[in-house]
Amino acid sequence: MTKSEPVVTERVSRQGRPIKHRSGSFLFIAFALTALVGYLVGTFNSQIMAAIGPVFGYKSHAATLDLSSLQTVYSNLAANFDGTLDPNVLIDGAKHGLVSAAGDTYTLYMNQKEANDFNNDLSGNIGAGIGAALELQNNAIVVQSVLPGNPAVKAGMQAGDIITAVNDQSTSGWTVDQVVSKVRGDAGTTVKVTIQRDGTIMNFNITRATINNPSVTSAVANGIGTITISRFDDQTGTLARAAAQDFKSKNVKAVILDLRNDGGGYLTAAQDVAGLWLDNQVVVTERSGGAVIDTLRTGSNVLLAGIPTVVLVNGSSASASEIVAGALQDYGAAKLVGEKTFGKGSVQKLIDLDGGAQLKVTIAKWYTPKGKNINKEGITPDVSATLTQADVDAGRDPQVIAAQKALGL
Repeated sequence: MTKSEPVVTERVSRQGRPIKHRSGSFLFIAFALTALVGYLVGTFNSQIMAAIGPVFGYKSHAATLDLSSLQTVYSNLAANFDGTLDPNVLIDGAKHGLVSAAGDTYTLYMNQKEANDFNNDLSGNIGAGIGAALELQNNAIVVQSVLPGNPAVKAGMQAGDIITAVNDQSTSGWTVDQVVSKVRGDAGTTVKVTIQRDGTIMNFNITRATINNPSVTSAVANGIGTITISRFDDQTGTLARAAAQDFKSKNVKAVILDLRNDGGGYLTAAQDVAGLWLDNQVVVTERSGGAVIDTLRTGSNVLLAGIPTVVLVNGSSASASEIVAGALQDYGAAKLVGEKTFGKGSVQKLIDLDGGAQLKVTIAKWYTPKGKNINKEGITPDVSATLTQADVDAGRDPQVIAAQKALGL
C-alpha cells in the first residue's frame, strides 16, 4: 500500500460562497485534538484494548500490574544487600519469575541467549562439530550414525565405531553429553577422535565445520521406505515430500514413519507431513476457552495414501509428532507402534521482545480430528513395543521389528 496523496477540500455556505478558514486556528485545534487522543490512549490503553481487543481476536486485560510492591522489595534489597547488584540481571530474573508464575510449563520468558538457543535447536543449528550422532552402549560411547556430507563421514568414521578418546583424553565413564561438549567447537579448528573398530584402534584428526543436520532422513530397504523425522522445522514438509516422491518412484510396498524422540516444532510442518497420507482432511483444531479458533486441513496432493504405513512413537514423541500420529491414527491411515507418547496438547506462540528476548506463550489447546486433547495423557499405540538399553547394547530394535510385523512383512 502506498501513502495517499493529500486531498484539499473546501466547504461551501448555504449562499454558495466559500467559507474562509484561519489556517493557524485550524492547525492549533488539530494539534490539540491529536494531543488529547494520544493522552487518552496512553492513559486508558488497557481499558481501550479490553473493549476493542476481542473484535480483532486479541485477549486483553482490564488493568495493568501494580509494581509498587516489587519496587519496595528492590529498594530494601539494594539498601541492605552486602554485595553488588546488577540491575539488568535483577530485571531479567523478574521477567522469568513473572512469566513462570503463570503456572504453565510451556509459557516461558527467554532472554536473548535462551531465545537464540531455542531457535537454534528448533532449526537444527547445532553449531560446529563433526556430524556424528552418538549413543551409550555397554557403557561405551558409540557412533550411532554419521550425517551425510559432514566432516566425520568425510574423515572415514562409521556407524558402530566406539569413541575411546577425544584429544587424547579417555572417554571411560563419560556421558554422551560430555563427549559432545569436547567434540564440538569453532568451525575450522581440529579435534582428535580416537575410535575402536573391530578391535583396531584408529585416530582421526577432523576439522570441525558448521553441521548440516536436516530434520528428515529416508531410506529404502527390502521394499520398505523409512522416513525419520527428528524435528518439525520450516524444511520438514519439503524434505518429507521429496522422500515420499522417491518412495513412489521405487514402488515401495510399505512405509515406516519414525517419530521416536521427536519433540515437535512448527504446527504447519505437521500439517504438511500428515498431508502425505490425508486428502483435504482436518489434521487438528485449536480451541481457546472452549471455542474453536482455528482448523488446519491438509492439501490435496497426497503421495502415500493407500500404502500400508506404521508410525513409530515413544515417550519422547511430543507436540507436532503427536499431531501427525493422532491424525493418521484417527483416520485409520496408519498403525501406531511403540510406546505411549509424551502428551503435549497445547499450542504456543513466539513473541519477539526488546533486546532479542522472546516470550513463548500458550495460546490454545489442540485436538485430534476425533476431538481428543491428549495433554498429559499421550497417545496409546495400536501395538505396544519397548526398546530397552539392553536392546541398544545388543544392536537390536524390537520396535522396528514390531512395525514390520504390523505391516505383515
